[in-house]
Amino acid sequence: MTATVPRPRVSAAPLESEALRLRDFALAALGSTVVAHARAQPASAELAFLLQHLEAVGAADGHWDEGLRSYLAAPRAVDAPLFALADRLNLSVVEMLGIELAAAIERDAMAGRAVAYVQAPIGGSRPTMGLVETAFGRLALSGLSVGDMIVTGAALRTGVLTLTGEGAPLPERAITVPIHLCVALDDRDGMPPGATIGLEPESTVPLPPSMLAEAQRQALALGATPGRVLLIRSGSVFEARSVALTIAEALGSRAAFLDPERTIGEAPWLLLRRLLPVFTYALGPGEQRQLPALPGYDGPRLVLLGPDGSVESNGGSALSWRLEVPSIPERIRLWQIAIGDLDLAVELATRHRHGSGRIAHLGRLARHEQAIAGRATTTPDDVTHASWTLESGGLEALAEPLPDRVSNAALVLTPQLQTELSHLVLRCRWRGELVDGLGASSRARYRAGVRALFVGPSGTGKTLAAGWLATTLGLPLYRVDLASVTSKYIGETEKNLAQLLARAEQSEVVLLFDEADSMFGTRTDVRDSNDRFANAQTNYLLQRIESYEGIVLLTSNSRARFDSSFMRRLDFIVEFPLPGPEERRALWWSHLGDSHDLDPQEINLLAARADLGGGHIRNAVLAAAVRARDESRRIDLADLLIGVAGEYRKLGKQVPVELRSA
Repeated sequence: MTATVPRPRVSAAPLESEALRLRDFALAALGSTVVAHARAQPASAELAFLLQHLEAVGAADGHWDEGLRSYLAAPRAVDAPLFALADRLNLSVVEMLGIELAAAIERDAMAGRAVAYVQAPIGGSRPTMGLVETAFGRLALSGLSVGDMIVTGAALRTGVLTLTGEGAPLPERAITVPIHLCVALDDRDGMPPGATIGLEPESTVPLPPSMLAEAQRQALALGATPGRVLLIRSGSVFEARSVALTIAEALGSRAAFLDPERTIGEAPWLLLRRLLPVFTYALGPGEQRQLPALPGYDGPRLVLLGPDGSVESNGGSALSWRLEVPSIPERIRLWQIAIGDLDLAVELATRHRHGSGRIAHLGRLARHEQAIAGRATTTPDDVTHASWTLESGGLEALAEPLPDRVSNAALVLTPQLQTELSHLVLRCRWRGELVDGLGASSRARYRAGVRALFVGPSGTGKTLAAGWLATTLGLPLYRVDLASVTSKYIGETEKNLAQLLARAEQSEVVLLFDEADSMFGTRTDVRDSNDRFANAQTNYLLQRIESYEGIVLLTSNSRARFDSSFMRRLDFIVEFPLPGPEERRALWWSHLGDSHDLDPQEINLLAARADLGGGHIRNAVLAAAVRARDESRRIDLADLLIGVAGEYRKLGKQVPVELRSA
């Protein structure tokens, strides 16, 4: 028998006075399969449960579909979520009843017992396709079975219904409704695996007015075209997620952060809970992903990305928005929100180019440092300590932290070298606003990054100067660990470098490539695949360093080892020559301190005759200190001469005659 039942729509005036809901008709249909034999069956709770639903819908004789037509015309508000979903997905009445029957099993233990009772002895507590065919058969359309309607319908295609028992005959396969959809059908938030709605308060990032205004414009563009995708690029995941929350609010919905690998059944969930899907990817250079399909969902989607990689969508080209560092006035306001001190906020906003997400997290950690110290206000040292704490779980996997502070007194340089490093400090401090007010040619393609090469023989203070620069700027210093970055697998080195540079850029640290010519060296002629891959790594580094917006320092013994195209990308090339007699004299005094018995003439002798760099002088002083400490006395000239002789042996040179005679 077939019956023509109109496709349900949400009633404008649901009959609140009635106690029935669509679930009762689904269970009544199940009861109709045993009503003919009810009198012959022994009394049981399951049978009483089914007969109760038949009576509730006014179908003690088993003809439950007659009352169904009236209910579909004016459903109760409690069923509004399902009826709205049916309207969006074009679900048939058979599918709706199947959904309600399968969901009833998850909500009511007696419903599961009743299904098992009807399907005994071969069935379980979930309705099989065979049972659904029997229960809802009178609603089948002409020429189609109930099984055909479910298998080819939108409920199964979109994941509202799922089939269990892979490999079993279709009549023996059971239908289920995912738990999060059962909860959503009851107008409550349930989470599918790997998904979250919104952010915890401590993870929300305050955004500057310019970013909030742009989020409103992006929301308008998304809402104007169905299925539009927006890519949001940022080095801070929490900043990007906070932007997603703002866009979702502007669209009148909420942000749902989804796992791209788990999207089955999420489209109905998004529709039921009025959610905006947000996917997050961590991609390396050249990596590409296909945005997962959401059958049944045709609304806007957001994709959060770092600086590298790309995502394709079946819906065509996507909009793209790269989150920029806020202006100084906006950074002042964000810092004031984060730490509460206006004067310190002005200082930090002027000296550092932190994004919204970075400022929020540094502020929280700085307040924690303040609380530990028991101070009433936050200090610059609290922010510095917070910077190191924040990086401990990220950059340390790919770079070595160099936390030692290097004071002005520890750095002995020639006047010219001091001037060049002072200019480098100024360039780093004003790099964000450097082109403000300049001409169009200066502003074109300008990047706020600073790239400097320190060149000179070993032991001339290149790494020490990098530490001094980071200390002066108040930034953490990280030395790239080439062993952690490089990989024998194709593409892995570039991916590691991309992660390293993206994290360093977002964190605003000083990144040090020691012996950088090993990675930025001259490209070679391609003779085999190894040459091709090595050149590909160099090409990536050259391009990425040019677009890098942080501070990167490179050291090398010779500028001739670098690719010529790399040299033009550098902002500074600082030469570190071997120190002259005056600098060597200052280095001896600086390293010895007060724990010695040398007179000025002996220091002058060492400075004039021991032609050594600062690193070798340091080693000689430490070797002398070992002898003096072992004999419980102060350092004397003989101790230093022994240390100097050791350094000359390392260099493969003879000790000067004047020092041997001394």
